[in-house]
Formats: sequence, structure tokens, C-alpha cells
Amino acid sequence: MASSPTSLVFKVHRREPELIKPSKPTPHEFKLLSDIDDQEGLRFHIPVMQFYRNNPSMQGKDPVKIIREALAKTLVFYYPFAGRLREGPDRKLMVECTGEGILFIEADADVTLEQFGDALQPPFPCLEELLFDVPGSGGVLNCPLLLIQVTRLKCGGFLFALRLNHTMSDAAGLVQFMAAVGEMARGANAPSVPAVWERQVLNASNPPRVTCTHREYEEVADTKGTIIPLDDMAHRSFFFGPSEMSALRKFVPPHLSHCSSFEILTACLWKCRTIALQPDPTEEMRIICIVNARDKFNPPLPRGYYGNGFAFPVAVATAGELSKNPFGYALELVRKAKADVTEEYMRSVSSLMVMKGRPHFTVVRAYLVSDLRRAGFEEVDFGWGNAIYGGAAKGGVGAIPGVASFYIPFTNKNGENGVVVPFCLPAPAMERFVKELDGMLKVDQPVSAQTKSKFIVSSL
Repeated sequence: MASSPTSLVFKVHRREPELIKPSKPTPHEFKLLSDIDDQEGLRFHIPVMQFYRNNPSMQGKDPVKIIREALAKTLVFYYPFAGRLREGPDRKLMVECTGEGILFIEADADVTLEQFGDALQPPFPCLEELLFDVPGSGGVLNCPLLLIQVTRLKCGGFLFALRLNHTMSDAAGLVQFMAAVGEMARGANAPSVPAVWERQVLNASNPPRVTCTHREYEEVADTKGTIIPLDDMAHRSFFFGPSEMSALRKFVPPHLSHCSSFEILTACLWKCRTIALQPDPTEEMRIICIVNARDKFNPPLPRGYYGNGFAFPVAVATAGELSKNPFGYALELVRKAKADVTEEYMRSVSSLMVMKGRPHFTVVRAYLVSDLRRAGFEEVDFGWGNAIYGGAAKGGVGAIPGVASFYIPFTNKNGENGVVVPFCLPAPAMERFVKELDGMLKVDQPVSAQTKSKFIVSSL
């Protein structure tokens, strides 16, 4: 179930970073981001990793050259990516479409795909070598919006690593761009899905009106130092396949039997993580579910829209309630939070951003989950076929490790399809988390014995 960090070590030889510009002239103009895009919680760079096998039909073809040329062609259609972010009055973000280009690194590693073994999931060995942080490139303003490193492997496979300024796109928007690069690499003259900017569709009303409750943006005092300490962090990945999910379903009460696997897994992780962190039982704990809102609009957001189109709805419960109540309690809260997201809710968030200065979502005693299972990262094809791993390059989000997990589609070595969840916690809490999770996954116990979860009162 759990995989620990690998000890694989290898050398990566990198060329000097270069800027890739659009292959044809593009407009020099300013484009405003939406009021969803430029909130504080998206002002960071997000890393993505794709692993590709050697493909005999591509013998003699160089992935670096093919992808470099495809990027230049794709940037003609997605030219804002070749620009730089500027900040206007009231912290409003906009792209100056300068055509300066995106950062690109060509690299070679003295390792084969086979040597990665089970390490085709976060945390990746030598990640900082496979996605090199070019000095001075990691700022939100006035820096490249994309950094891409293509690393050839000894076996003829390659790794495609990418770092995106999150204010520009969410997972769906990024996959759309990457899929377009794949189409160009395979010989297309234009992307099959046209790039749509139209960020104004997610702007606040005039005047702005907050019509919904948004506890995800509450200002919560960190009274007991419960933002997770960053020293002594343990990184693990957990695989949930058919047998793990059916074990968890045994805890679901009959009236919630129609719950999705996302809701069940999220409730399980929230409960186990809370117990592992040992907070004061009276402390309020939060679960934030990222919900794609593209189809919540009438009409839906335009096909080809590549901005951020999601919300951060939250459920709140005290640590004691979460730990002592049966599993259905957490599950019901997760379901309700997800159901909150409507078109009205999104418009209300946009207005709140304008009225409150674009605040960060609350991270105090919060845990955030993002489901990438249907994002389609692994289907991006540069000519070598689908990726054998595609998705998040690490477990945390932004500058706050330990607060977030991604659900990444994964096939284990037994051929079972499931989800991998990278997890990051202080080492002692990680041990307690693994123990708690194992208790839920031991399917041979009677359900009554499984639901009695011990809650340890914090000694703080």
C-alpha cells in the first residue's frame, strides 16, 4: 500500500536553459486574469512530471528536438504563456504578452526507466535535477510562466517535467496546452481544441456581491502553532486499488452508499490525518476539496478555456468530532462541501476576491485534496505514446508542504488500476497515520471493531 522514497541516485547533465519564443509573431497586448485566477492561493508554481517509454517506431528521433519545435508552434496559439505577469492596482494580475518565451532545458540522465522501479510516483528521486529551478525564474511576477525540462534516459525513454505559474491555468487548462504540444509534435498545424482566453467570464459582478458563505477564506488565528512544522517531514505515497476501496466502502453507512470513491477516500484521509496529527479535540479541522466548476455554469465555460475554473469548498469539524464519530460523519461533511459549488458560488468567490484583496484560502488546520484522475496528464502523447506516469511531481501544493494531496491515476505492478496519493507529514505523525490507515484497510475485521478509532489527546 505505501511506498517509501527510493534511494536511486543518478547524474543529470543539463544544457544551459534557453527561452523558446512563439514560432510566428504574436500580439503585444495586456490581458487581465480572472478574479478566480489571481487569488493569493494560486500565486505559486506547480510542478508536473511525465515518464515516457522508449518507442521502437520513433527510433532515431530526438524527443528534445521534437518537443522544442512543437512548443514554439503551440505558443503561437497560447501566446500569453510566452509573456510575463504584471500586477496592477488592487493587486489585479495581468499578462503582458511580450513574446519573450518560456524556459526550456535539454538534459540527459545516466539511468534507465527500469531502474526507477516502483519509484514512478512521488516523491521522485533527484527531482530537483529533473526539474531544475533556474535561478531567478521562480517568481510570480516578471518571470517565465512555464519552465520545461526534457531529460533523455539511457533506455531511449525520456522524462518531461514542467513547472507552471498556477495563476495562468488549472490542471484541465494545463493538460489542454500539453495535449496541443503533443498534437503539434505529431504533425498537426493547429490544436484540435482552440485556445480560449475569455477570462472575464469569471470576473466579479459590478458592484461585487458576496452571496454565499465562504469558510475556506476565513481568517483563522494559528493559536496553537498548528500549521505543520516543516522540519523532519516524511514523504510517502499510498496506493488505493480495488481491494483498498472495497475495504473502505465497508465503513459507509447505507444512506451514503451512493457516495463516489473520491468522497470516500477523502473522508478516510481527513479522519486518519486528523488522528495522526493529535490536535486538541476542540480545534476546528478543515478539509478543502478542489471542485472543477467548468460544467456548473449555464452555459458551461467555453471548450478550450484554459484559465482556473475551480473552487475550494470546505468542510469544518472539530478534531474530537472527526475522530470519535463513525466514518459516515466525515463522509457526509465532504459530500455537502462538494455540493456547495454552483455558478452562483463561483460568482460569489470572484466578488469576495475583489472586496477582500484576493486572500489566500485558510491553511491553518486544513487539508486540501485535488483529484487528478480524470485530468488526462497520462494521455499526453508527443509521438511516443501515453505516459506511464503523468501528474503531480510532488505531494504538497505551493509553499505549504503537508497541507495538500493529489489523487493521481496509477497502475501498480500487479496491473491493478487505482489511485496514488502522495502524502507529507511530520515523521512521528506519518507513523501514526500509516497505523490508522492500516486499521481501516484490514478487511478481515468485523466492522464494529474497525469503527472504534482511538483518539489520542494532544499533550500540547
